[in-house]
Amino acid sequence: MPELCVGEQRWTVPNGSNLLDALNDAGLNVPYSCRAGSCHACLVQCLAGQPLDALPEALALDKHAQGWRLACQCRVVENLQVALFDPRQHGVMATVAALGWAGTVLRLQLRPERPVRYQAGQHVVLWLGGVARPYSLASLPGEDECLEFHIDCRHPGAFCDLARAVQVGDPVRLGELRGGALHYDPDWQARPLWLLAAGTGLAPLWGILREAMRQGHQGEIRLVHVAHDGAGHYLADALRKLQGVSVELVLAEHMDEALAGLRLPSRQTVALVCGAQARVERFARRLFIAGVPRGQVYADVFVGHA
Repeated sequence: MPELCVGEQRWTVPNGSNLLDALNDAGLNVPYSCRAGSCHACLVQCLAGQPLDALPEALALDKHAQGWRLACQCRVVENLQVALFDPRQHGVMATVAALGWAGTVLRLQLRPERPVRYQAGQHVVLWLGGVARPYSLASLPGEDECLEFHIDCRHPGAFCDLARAVQVGDPVRLGELRGGALHYDPDWQARPLWLLAAGTGLAPLWGILREAMRQGHQGEIRLVHVAHDGAGHYLADALRKLQGVSVELVLAEHMDEALAGLRLPSRQTVALVCGAQARVERFARRLFIAGVPRGQVYADVFVGHA
């Protein structure tokens, strides 16, 4: 059986063992959220030996060459020496610059100790008190001084429980920065742009919306935000102030009725969708019925609480 080594700790595991499970079964508490290679919370570095990697393309070529792997996607097939991601060493230090509550949504603004290059729609792993979880950026590079995140604290969770207690000046570490499907392409300027969000799935679309307006988007912009209750429409005032944007604030109980009213202005329409999996699936189904080509629907699904 192959041997795993982390620091001074050594033990054998069955051949083909999932690396994340093997590490956590040994009490090393490697964080994870999705187990699908999307959240990047389970990042580890292989110092000697190579695991069988099911998703090598999930990491940038330079990080992969340095031995970084997503533990959830790897299987142990030979002796392996691993170093865990240490946010104090590998992450970027940031401090809480401002925070505010809108119902159960925490709007968290972080000031990193050094500039972070990012694009609207990307997400980053946040480390707080030894707990890691990915969150989408709601801020707009070049305009917002701080990095902003919208954290839904309706339900208990390891990260949310810590986030409820943060105060201005508290430290937060930034881990892996990633780009998902959500982005704004300047080639879309003349095309209708639909943005459909559920809950804090609005966060990345808020950044993308402002990026589209900054770039002088000429086509129709339509935004639909679904929330459990009125307080869940936490950006309602800011959205209503935008010129040239059609905004629909929909309660979850009326979601199907509102989506049934979608009428495609053009086959060139581009749709960006974000939220929990069930909501995203309902959005995608209605967009298909409305006639939006599948290749023009870009979706990002929020992972559940681990």
